[in-house]
Amino acid sequence: MLHSMTGYGRGEASNGDVSVVVELKSVNNRFRDLQLRGPREYMALESRILKLLKEPFHRGRIEVFVRRVPRTPSTRVVADAALAQQYAEVINEVAAEMVGFVVRDVPFTFILQQSGVLAIEESEVDVLSEWTVVETAVGVAIEDMLEMRRAEGQALHDDLGAYLREIAEILDRIEAVAEGINDRVRQRLDARIQRMIGDRADPYRIAQEVAVLADKADVSEEIARMRSHCTQFQDALVSDDPVGRRLDFLLQEMNREVNTIGSKAAEHAISQRVVDLKTVLERMREQSANVE
Repeated sequence: MLHSMTGYGRGEASNGDVSVVVELKSVNNRFRDLQLRGPREYMALESRILKLLKEPFHRGRIEVFVRRVPRTPSTRVVADAALAQQYAEVINEVAAEMVGFVVRDVPFTFILQQSGVLAIEESEVDVLSEWTVVETAVGVAIEDMLEMRRAEGQALHDDLGAYLREIAEILDRIEAVAEGINDRVRQRLDARIQRMIGDRADPYRIAQEVAVLADKADVSEEIARMRSHCTQFQDALVSDDPVGRRLDFLLQEMNREVNTIGSKAAEHAISQRVVDLKTVLERMREQSANVE
């Protein structure tokens, strides 16, 4: 079935110590373009995360947002006892030298407030031990987005199928109009020649001209190829493989056949149907541009 290239997915997992939230957002792109934004701690896991995304997604620009939420404090307070001891010794030395001054006891908190005595350190993260949590969150987000892309893909399948049926109806009308085109070309040519040269017209020469004009106006081969392309297009719509590029190719071929029919159109009724075909093909191009 068809998959759309637009979608959104969210996944979350936890091991009690840390929670990981992964969000995926995808839009149209001719190729696969993966953009990852995550915490600094997970830089070592980026290649693993991208590898998980390459298998299910073949086209589209996919933005990946990874958020790490620690359940336990990620920082700790550390003390430099040796430095505090040095502060205390220096304070005592200064106090001993200040003869004649009343020296009061320096509160312990004063020493703690000095630079370097107390510091806050970030706890080192063992990212490899958190990989299972990350992998689970990514997997949930992938399934969530795949579900949305499948749902939108079904809508694209229905729309494109309706357009194929519309094309088939237009081709039927063109065939009906073109069925007696040889006789009508001959009648118009006869009438034109009679107006110009009357009875001096050579019937054999007229027959030759009619044959040439009829051959130029014959669109049966183009219609047959159009029907073949439509059949291939319909087969692609029910394929389980990514078919976006194939649909693009078939639409180019169909557009080429329609242009040829338009250049051969010997009657206004056919030209009108060609305009209808081009309108439908343009709508199909807009829709197929979103197919993976």
